[in-house]
Amino acid sequence: MILHTLNALPDTPAFNDCLSLLSGQDTLLLLGDGVYGALPKALSLLDRSGVTICALQSDVSAAGLTNTLPAHIKQIDFDEFVALTEQYPRQQAWY
Repeated sequence: MILHTLNALPDTPAFNDCLSLLSGQDTLLLLGDGVYGALPKALSLLDRSGVTICALQSDVSAAGLTNTLPAHIKQIDFDEFVALTEQYPRQQAWY
């Protein structure tokens, strides 16, 4: 079980590297530029991984994606982000 935090645009090596290491018991948190992974083309790649996908609410809002984020991506606040870090014994940041 790993919490992956992704702060990289979909067309970057970090995004692709993250995708290659996701497994079904992991959770992926989109933050910063990573929230653009919730756009349709990139999202189809993320959805195939079978992981739980969350997005940092303030970054989603800043990117103007609040009304376009798919329902299965849970928007979380900073307190929920901290709770995730406590839940997962291993974490991997992708930039």
